Amino acid sequence: MSNQQENTSELVFNRRVIDIAIKLSALALILFWCLQIIKPFILIVIWGAILAVALHPLHVKLSNILKGNKKLASTIIALIGISLIALPAISLSSSSIDSAQYLYEGIEDGSLKIPRPDESVKAWPLIGAQTYDLWQAASQDIQKVAGQYSEQIKSLSTSLLSAVAGIGGSVAQFIISLIISVVFMAKSAACHQGISALMSRLMNESGERTITTTIATIRSVATGVLGVAVIQSLLSGVGLLIADIPGAGIWAIAVLILAIAQLPPILILGPIAAYYFSIADTAPAIAFLIFSIIVSMSDAVLKPIFLGRGMDIPMIIILLGAIGGMILSGIIGLFVGAVVLALGYQLVMDWLAHSQPENT
Repeated sequence: MSNQQENTSELVFNRRVIDIAIKLSALALILFWCLQIIKPFILIVIWGAILAVALHPLHVKLSNILKGNKKLASTIIALIGISLIALPAISLSSSSIDSAQYLYEGIEDGSLKIPRPDESVKAWPLIGAQTYDLWQAASQDIQKVAGQYSEQIKSLSTSLLSAVAGIGGSVAQFIISLIISVVFMAKSAACHQGISALMSRLMNESGERTITTTIATIRSVATGVLGVAVIQSLLSGVGLLIADIPGAGIWAIAVLILAIAQLPPILILGPIAAYYFSIADTAPAIAFLIFSIIVSMSDAVLKPIFLGRGMDIPMIIILLGAIGGMILSGIIGLFVGAVVLALGYQLVMDWLAHSQPENT
């Protein structure tokens, strides 16, 4: 009788195990399928959430001015944001395409005139002599030089066209993320309630502290690092367009990348200013050089304004996050990577600071 009961219990147990395994497998399959469906949108939604957290104080102030009308405040922020993103991007992209087309046609028919280099170019460290010789040869016969470096020029042209095409895709992603962010801000109370419930479930009493740390870190990095970098990039782009520098859009993006990586924009604007001295009159060239120095040093004024009581995050974390994010996901990854890695670092530091040694 006992053997029969044991066999029955074992049979029931096996059935339960099989039943649970089937249910878990079905659940895992559904979750994996859902993840694959939303995978193309994960980065955009994350960036939208970051923007929502960073812009929420502005949204609250604007809503108060509009007597609590959150939807109107969200609409205004969306329209202003889209204008600030789309208009400069279109202008810089158009400038880059026009410059590339002008250079290509000028090289093809030999009509492109390269000014002779100034003797001061020879004094440039490391590359002065080689740059002067190449510049001098190009000023005498651009078609001959282009023929000697045809493969390099072709590779560079392909890269530039890909970069310009990538700008359009990135702008579209930014606009979609901005729209998502204003939806989050309009539903901020419900979003905060849902996240609080989730974090409390996952981390018990540490949930609210983690949310506070996350919000502070996102606002610190998004405004104090990314916001300053965007301002420096836009200012650089405006100055480059006014000076009629070829490929202004590409140089502005290079300034953006350097600024996010916490490197001075003068690394890009300095050589351009030196080039501008060789093709422009002294007065505008000096003006552009002064402008470049001001843009490069502007972070010393902008960061204290935007950071306020921001988190103390090592710049190497921002640098690694920005570069890694760009390698992984392109331009939008440049922003998301910097914020996410900084957030991960801050959460680990917060966890270490509040962890208590176990009593032995």
